[in-house]
Amino acid sequence: MKLENKKDLVARTLGVGKRRIIFHNARLLEIKEAITKQDIRDLVKEGAIILRPIMGRKKIVKRKYRRHAGKIRMKVVDKKRKYILITRKLRKYLAVLRKTEKISDEDYMKLRKEIKASSFRDMAHFRERISQI
Repeated sequence: MKLENKKDLVARTLGVGKRRIIFHNARLLEIKEAITKQDIRDLVKEGAIILRPIMGRKKIVKRKYRRHAGKIRMKVVDKKRKYILITRKLRKYLAVLRKTEKISDEDYMKLRKEIKASSFRDMAHFRERISQI
């Protein structure tokens, strides 16, 4: 017996999906004769039509935030600001030394490249390097 149209009617009447509807095998003739929505409701109350429980779906749990090497955000502005301040200070001091001719042009260029490479922590470290030259 093909009861697809009856399943459609039950689904519309009860507002459920077709997959949830189960017909009781012994009462298929009663179900076949049911025409109205009220007939369907009566059959559900009597137990001729059974509804499967809602299965639902597994909830997808979002993973917690993980901190990897690529996720770490450094404050670039602070590093850059520090570099700018120390570089300006050292270059100004170096220019004064060059004007007073305490260092040669060759040493001047060498020290200037070292300043650009961030080789010096502070002025004391820079003066120590100059004293070696």
